[in-house]
Amino acid sequence: MSDDDPASDAPAGKGRSETADGSTDTDDDSTDAAESASAGDEFETELARARDLLDADDIDAVHVGVVRDGEVDTTFAQRTDDDADGAGLRALALLAAHVRLVAGEAGVEPSTVAGDAATLAGQVEQIPASTDQIPDE
Repeated sequence: MSDDDPASDAPAGKGRSETADGSTDTDDDSTDAAESASAGDEFETELARARDLLDADDIDAVHVGVVRDGEVDTTFAQRTDDDADGAGLRALALLAAHVRLVAGEAGVEPSTVAGDAATLAGQVEQIPASTDQIPDE
């Protein structure tokens, strides 16, 4: 029994066993299946969240992008209410939120994502759906 790691005291369960040195092994198949199911559940949860966001009546701006069979489709809309400055700021705020989201997923700084996105946007007429479509530098 370990005083500094209570999790190591948990009994071995399915997909987890103790080795002779006291460390634990996991059953890779069950771990892979669990991770795949978890990723599927996470995707479904976020998709439901996106649908809930789009169902709201008080939306001022929206930017939606989807990928189907390797093809990217995107749309942007906003209510301007004769406020060009506000419209520009809302569009920029949505872009900034997406940059932060992508940076968080990639584990890099938002400035890295923003720079890469700006470079990519300047090099292509249509945003590529896969890495095969990115032009060589």
